[in-house]
Amino acid sequence: MNKELVGKVFGCIVLGAIITVIGVVAMVMTALNAQGRVYSLLVAVTTVVFILYIIGQMFAPQKSRLWNRALFVYFLFCTLPVAGYEISSYYHNSIPMVSEAEVDQEQYKPFRTGSKIQKLDQPATLSLQSDLPKIDGATALYPLYASFVQAVYPKKDYDLENSEVMVSKTPKAYENLLDGKVDVIFAAAPSEEQLLAAKEKGVELKLTPIGREAFVFFVHAESLVQGLTTQQIRGIYAGDIISWEEVGGGYEFIRAFQRPENSGSQTMLKKIMGGKELMKAPQEDVVTGMGGIIEQTANYRNYSNAIGYSFLFYATEMVRNGNIRLLAIDGVKPNKETIKNRAYPFAAEFYAVTAGTDNPNAEKLIEWILSPQGQELVEKTGYIPVK
Repeated sequence: MNKELVGKVFGCIVLGAIITVIGVVAMVMTALNAQGRVYSLLVAVTTVVFILYIIGQMFAPQKSRLWNRALFVYFLFCTLPVAGYEISSYYHNSIPMVSEAEVDQEQYKPFRTGSKIQKLDQPATLSLQSDLPKIDGATALYPLYASFVQAVYPKKDYDLENSEVMVSKTPKAYENLLDGKVDVIFAAAPSEEQLLAAKEKGVELKLTPIGREAFVFFVHAESLVQGLTTQQIRGIYAGDIISWEEVGGGYEFIRAFQRPENSGSQTMLKKIMGGKELMKAPQEDVVTGMGGIIEQTANYRNYSNAIGYSFLFYATEMVRNGNIRLLAIDGVKPNKETIKNRAYPFAAEFYAVTAGTDNPNAEKLIEWILSPQGQELVEKTGYIPVK
């Protein structure tokens, strides 16, 4: 009898250990998946249930039918939260999103067959064949500076990540410029952090305005809100205004999305805030290899109660999300005319930025961009020329 009991105990320990190992592996795998971490708890509970089931079967075999029924009922009840989560995830993923990941930059590459970039009707007055300035910049400005390259650089393939013509997004572009990896970047004005980084490196940034653009706010196309005032924008992003009802909308809490720190649009938002402190942005967990889970600013997702922001060209030409509506600010709608006559309050220059490059052609390129031909490409692309 004792031997039989010892055998059962030993068997339970072995099987329990095996199930536990399988459960731990399954938990780790689900935890490393940003979409599947919700299943980690379910895996843990299921592991415990299986161990209890084995113990029951070994030590109370006469109640085998009871254990089988209990296990069946458990799995039956498991289907309810799983189904609910999958339906919720499907709904969430079906809601349109505005993010830089949506834009296929390959379609704007210079010298690419079928490229969407704008072209001059006549040869450029500047032609660079050697000592090509290495350039980088913001996602929204890549179609513009790619058109400059098409006009004055030699014809070849320019890799998006490793060539004389890259597109690394604003924060990385400024980092590359300060590290001397590129000669010119095309971006919005630097943030306070980027200015401080330049000062610490002993680098002086030279900003040359080459065009103007509108910083726009958008909501779901079916939102009741048609426009906001500057003060209401500040109130929303400071967390003082939390319901759309307070600004003429429906009875919904406002979900105010933000962009990553030091991006051009986030820097612009901070300037608009007029000294008011930004509230914490909606976050999403992102798994980075085996390093664990970090938080980052969530991409704008077009919920009925959402508000987001970007630059006009990016929001209307590059993303082309027909389910969002641009808001009028202080009664003025963002368009080329209101940017040109400065009636729209959130219009600003964007720049060709250098940091003491010794490339002899960098200044030549910028001078050409300010010439009639360069400004023609600015306007053709969809921006407002500065000249």
